Amino acid sequence: MVRPGLSTRPRLLVLVGPTACGKTSLSLSLALELGAEIISADAVAVYRGFDLGSAKPTPRERGLVRHHLIDLAEPEEDFTAARFAELAGRAVEEILARGSRVIVAGGSGLYLRALLGGLFQAPPVDKALRAELAARAEEDPQALHSRLALVDPRAAARLNPRDKVRVIRALEVFLQTGRPISAFQGKHRFQEQRFDHLKLGILVDRETLGERIARRTRLMFQAGLEEEVRALLEAGVDPGAKPMSSIGYKEALALVRGEIDQEEAVRRTIRETRRLAKRQMTWFRADEEVTWLPGDDPQAFLDAARAFWGENDVQSQ
Repeated sequence: MVRPGLSTRPRLLVLVGPTACGKTSLSLSLALELGAEIISADAVAVYRGFDLGSAKPTPRERGLVRHHLIDLAEPEEDFTAARFAELAGRAVEEILARGSRVIVAGGSGLYLRALLGGLFQAPPVDKALRAELAARAEEDPQALHSRLALVDPRAAARLNPRDKVRVIRALEVFLQTGRPISAFQGKHRFQEQRFDHLKLGILVDRETLGERIARRTRLMFQAGLEEEVRALLEAGVDPGAKPMSSIGYKEALALVRGEIDQEEAVRRTIRETRRLAKRQMTWFRADEEVTWLPGDDPQAFLDAARAFWGENDVQSQ
């Protein structure tokens, strides 16, 4: 943790943790207490129209505290971590210029890494190569992961075979450059970070988290996730659009198409969300910067945030 007064870099409070751990409610309460604005680091909430499945803050919550990087992209846009870092960096500048503090909250570890440390200069996307790898991933994701393990064992060791997006990207980089993506990332880690930050992880026991995921999933479908997907399709959104492949939406899409019933859609969404939560925890637990605090103790988070910024220190940039 950076002590106030030792750096001139902007300071950010970063809340991390698995899906359904309570990031939205905790960030909201902290923002109200600390005079902060919230930057969302969620890979689906950036898309317009994808509301229920991404568990976006409600209009009431956004009315209480200003939120950023929500409803930015059209569904067909390939919104990247690099784009997130660029826009989030601008938002940080705007928030600080207003004399407010900055809280970043989200479960996308890649988005957070891009914002806090930047990204290495990767080759541009080769659409034909990506389409070829994506087709192979649909046929056999394990085989694609095994191929990655042969050329970049370090990257393969940290990527789940089901994480097709990152497995494909790692293979793309190798096939385009002849160098493993882990080599680029290792070199990049020595660059200076853009911000001083405190990462606080929200710790929730596995049983409680599983119950929250199940309850939230049922509420999403009861609130009209199927109808939201129907409306998106009727508005012309491509079923192959990136956010349509996210958890909850791909199951709702199968429901709309009549491939499964609602009970099965709910069951699959719960299962996949629990798997996502496990992957997120693996990612964040590997980050030595994260200080884990009990999710049912908001005062501990508030105390840590105040210590980070310093008492009565609203603009210690």
